[in-house]
Amino acid sequence: MKKFSRYAPYIILLIMFIGHTVLYAQPQRFPRPEFEGGYTFPTHQFLYQRGPLWEYMDVAVLVIALLATAWMVIKKRSRQGLVWISVFSLAYFGFYRQGCICAIGSVQNLSLALFNETYAIPVSALLFFSIPLIAALLFGRVFCAGVCPLGAIQELTGFRQLRIPRQVEAVLSAIPFVYLGLAVLFAATESQFIICRYDPFVGFFRIDAPYTMVIFGSLLLIVGIFVNRPYCRYLCPYGVLQNIFSRFSVKHMTITPAECRNCRLCESGCPYDAILQSDPDAETERPARSWKESAIYLSVIPVIAIGLAVLLYNISPSLAVVNDNVKLAREIRLEKNEGIKAVSKNAVAFYESGKTEDELFAEEQKITGRFRKGAPWVGLFLGLSLGIGLFRLTARSVRKDYEPDRGRCYSCAKCMKFCPVKINN
Repeated sequence: MKKFSRYAPYIILLIMFIGHTVLYAQPQRFPRPEFEGGYTFPTHQFLYQRGPLWEYMDVAVLVIALLATAWMVIKKRSRQGLVWISVFSLAYFGFYRQGCICAIGSVQNLSLALFNETYAIPVSALLFFSIPLIAALLFGRVFCAGVCPLGAIQELTGFRQLRIPRQVEAVLSAIPFVYLGLAVLFAATESQFIICRYDPFVGFFRIDAPYTMVIFGSLLLIVGIFVNRPYCRYLCPYGVLQNIFSRFSVKHMTITPAECRNCRLCESGCPYDAILQSDPDAETERPARSWKESAIYLSVIPVIAIGLAVLLYNISPSLAVVNDNVKLAREIRLEKNEGIKAVSKNAVAFYESGKTEDELFAEEQKITGRFRKGAPWVGLFLGLSLGIGLFRLTARSVRKDYEPDRGRCYSCAKCMKFCPVKINN
């Protein structure tokens, strides 16, 4: 019976995925009309619109799931409970709601609303963006622990725990910061929603993604068997915000419920290398870093930030090509200057629309100008993040207990089962 309860969540997950696939893979009752001229249907279809009441129902489920996860992590200290919450989140936010709306993609909605007066962000999107961050301030990364469907699908497939070398981990961990910066820039300039476009698991949730994304998601799950949560650790842009907010959390999961015995058993319990080791034999007072040394390290931060701001400003015209109108304008200009005929579908549609080239080129300049204004701020953000990260690596405080790194810890509770100090129920 105990063995069955251990594998029950995975059996339910398999049944749920098979049922979902069969349901949404059925042939359409009314086939799509056939058009002449080689028309192809768009890859992504808009999801059906739900009423406001149902959207607030999703918000209520989100809040309840976050509170339940926080209780399991901080009070109950139950890894098994987190697994069941992950199964529920994957079923509801993943397969039932088909991955939309999600806190990760809401970053783009907020960016678009902040920098474009014509767009009003839905209240549900704003709540999905802010509530998990509030939860991170209160309880740590409980959203990542069991509520996020993208994290849940990886957590349930992570059977092995192979550690990545710290140098490689440090380099790969910088990618989400770049991804977040570009996602905000592209959304603010009304260019693309790259987080949604390159969501690796939406193909499993909707059964309609391009085969390239299905392959990408499958590869992530295969890699995730050995390297736990590869998307969360090395790609997720919302995880950057969770990392920052969680560092200031009021309460956070602890490895041991009582006084740490420094038995070192938990060192192998975390697959994310998010445990700050203790120094029981170290001197209680370590010589403080000199103000000159600190000043040198701190002075490097603005240099890196300004350097990346200048770099992003210079390459902003190249980044602007992600906007369809900019790409079209450059294609038309190439035809005009060098005689290379524009044959893309957008070019053909442009010539049939009656829009003038001057109007298109003026729009291109406007969008490129917006990229020039926004790109340096992305560079500053990346430079400050990199500089502060390097500065933190040089700092080493003395700790008497094993503690989780509040920013990097996913509150998955895997380390708890290695601790010999048990909670008294």
